[in-house]
Amino acid sequence: MVMRALVVVNPAATSTTSKMRDVLVGALASELKVDVAETEHRGHGRELGERAASDGLDLVVTLGGDGTVNEVVNGLLAHGPGAHLPTLAVVPGGSTNVFSRALGRSRDPVEATAEILASVRAGRTRLVSLGTASATGTAHEAGWTDPRWFVFAAGLGFDAEVIARVDAQRARGRRSTGALYVREGTSAFLRGRERRRPAMTLQIPGEDDVEGLFLCLVSNVSPWTYLGARPVQPSPEASFDTGLDVFALGRTNPVGMLRTLRRALAERPQHRGRGLHRRHDLAELTLTAVRPQGWQVDGEHLGTATGLRLRSVPHALRVVS
Repeated sequence: MVMRALVVVNPAATSTTSKMRDVLVGALASELKVDVAETEHRGHGRELGERAASDGLDLVVTLGGDGTVNEVVNGLLAHGPGAHLPTLAVVPGGSTNVFSRALGRSRDPVEATAEILASVRAGRTRLVSLGTASATGTAHEAGWTDPRWFVFAAGLGFDAEVIARVDAQRARGRRSTGALYVREGTSAFLRGRERRRPAMTLQIPGEDDVEGLFLCLVSNVSPWTYLGARPVQPSPEASFDTGLDVFALGRTNPVGMLRTLRRALAERPQHRGRGLHRRHDLAELTLTAVRPQGWQVDGEHLGTATGLRLRSVPHALRVVS
């Protein structure tokens, strides 16, 4: 029986052309009964994912970046996990494609499509854990339901500020690159007040609170992201098969921050140092702040909040492996 699939295409995907997308869709249509939908506005991927789940489709394939994946996942899981949901496959089309690469897909969209079709023929799928993030005391939220599902990372504080700065540059026509993230991250660190007056507290059930944090990155998989081809691994033990990992920093100086970044870029990171806090395989945690902080999921800035509740959900979604 031919599988029924929806291919969700982001026409603004940065690493594919319209001609390449036509080729990729054609390859999928050669073996699947395919419907194609292009995202037309922010949040459209969520609507398409929810519709695919309600229509009982077998497979949803995203062709875009991590933002497209996140929207579709939030649609598929709008009413929670379940065996009835479509399986998800991801063709990389964005600038970083963290989730696709974490699943072992090739960075090349054509090769990744061939890998997906081979896995579909062989019936190779797996269940992966995901996370949810619920903001509290939100000063501004970008029209999303609460909680928000994330596939690889969420955070409150410095990382979200850097993402907001990059988004502002992209709105001015700049291309999203590793160099742009490094430049905006350096500026935010040197000129920002948060590292000098850390506002956040980490709360983990059964543990003492950890106060005085300016960055708290919660990972569901490693690497967290990439600078070009180079992985950034603040939480190298994070995995789709375990709970959430935490990488948090308190007050630090430029030398300390450079040392931390260098270790995160190492092939086998060995994180240590004063003001550094790491946790592995957590079922839940809460972040609070004495003043509003930016928050993000899967590299998308969602506004500001004074708190974030995060939870790991095991076996949340079936994906093509």
